[in-house]
Amino acid sequence: MDEIRKSQRLLVGHGALVLLVAFVIGFGFLFFLIGEVRLWPIPGVIDYQLPGTYDAWRMAHMEGITNGFGLWLLAAVLPLLNLSAKTSKRIAVGMIITAWTIVIASTFDPLFPNARGLALTSDSNLMSDVAFLLFVIGIGIVIAIMIKVAHQCLFAAE
Repeated sequence: MDEIRKSQRLLVGHGALVLLVAFVIGFGFLFFLIGEVRLWPIPGVIDYQLPGTYDAWRMAHMEGITNGFGLWLLAAVLPLLNLSAKTSKRIAVGMIITAWTIVIASTFDPLFPNARGLALTSDSNLMSDVAFLLFVIGIGIVIAIMIKVAHQCLFAAE
């Protein structure tokens, strides 16, 4: 199998997994909104209000959707980038790491108090600090990849 095709399949597979996680987070969002855990047609209700806020649940859900589709989009355009198989694989793996770090970090906010991950905290909020470090990893990788892609498409000789 062509090496770039392997990278595309890797991106599509992880994109599907990230989307599945987004769907699970979506159920958490739904249960947060209705204030109980109810899976119709399964009988029974668990009277429990999930922690978090509307904005935190919506953001976590949307991070999964946008990152999953982002991986699929990259899989579609990967052959257009005219990269070596080795560079294509590095970009694919980097974007997969980015997708997972962003999605995992974004789930901390609705599940843990004050764990937005916007900065390292001085109040010893471990979950917020972990979320921040995950965001830094993902954002650092995606910036490096976008610089490479922009350079390759705009300035590299064909």
